[in-house]
Amino acid sequence: MPPPLPVPTVLQGLPPAPSPLAVTVVEVPPPAQPPHFPKLDIRGDFGSEVRERVANFRAQQQRFLREREEYCTTTMAKVRAAIRDNSELPRSGK
Repeated sequence: MPPPLPVPTVLQGLPPAPSPLAVTVVEVPPPAQPPHFPKLDIRGDFGSEVRERVANFRAQQQRFLREREEYCTTTMAKVRAAIRDNSELPRSGK
């Protein structure tokens, strides 16, 4: 048989629990003056930075393309040389 459950303890002096449907309305006064931020003119700097980034990206892509083509050319030259060298070897007859 399991042990008996403990008897709940009632604490004195606690406020009653609010109703689950109770709504508390808190009024928040609007700010006196919204913060003022000076307008920044970034058209010139921003545009030149974007153009510079685009140019750098294109240059990097061109470099990647050249490196891939060089790698492919070198690898294919090695494969062709290996095939040529292997075809010149005498084959054993059946």
